[in-house]
Amino acid sequence: MQQSVVPELAHTQTSAMHWVATAAALAAVVAGTSFLQPDAATAAQSGTKTHSRAATDPAPDPAGVTFPLDCGQVEPVVLKKASGDLDGDGHPETVAVARCDAGMGTPPSGVYVITKGTDATAPPRVVATLVDPKDRYSVTDFAVGSGAVTATLLGYSSPEVPNCCPDEQQKAKWQWKNGAFVRSTPSEAHSV
Repeated sequence: MQQSVVPELAHTQTSAMHWVATAAALAAVVAGTSFLQPDAATAAQSGTKTHSRAATDPAPDPAGVTFPLDCGQVEPVVLKKASGDLDGDGHPETVAVARCDAGMGTPPSGVYVITKGTDATAPPRVVATLVDPKDRYSVTDFAVGSGAVTATLLGYSSPEVPNCCPDEQQKAKWQWKNGAFVRSTPSEAHSV
């Protein structure tokens, strides 16, 4: 048997005292983290003005909305939703990505801005269509923040490209300007 060139190190041998010290140190770390908690999350962004009702105003629920989708025998389904004050009036709007609930394939999506009804008893309503399903886009990377709606749109270079396999990608951003939602990103397509 050949002897090791490296001398034995004292710290490579564990003892019961070593395990007790390790367990005590770990317990102290776990106990210490229970005292450290992050601040409560809020919807208001720092440095922005909020109106007194905005904090208590709930965003419209897209569940009661009639979307401008022609789905035939199937119902529309909301895939994604996000809320924020897009027009600066102190009341949140909801933006929903919706499509027909098909059993197979990937039907195109629509992106809709929803606001409260005209009075307290009226249901929420669609006030703007940012992406029309007729344009054959699927929507990914969808978000609402800083008064803007952003999304990645997956589309098709020609009508012959099957719905399963989009071959173009666009980044899109909409902001409320002069009474309308304005798309402010380049519309050039990129291959996927």
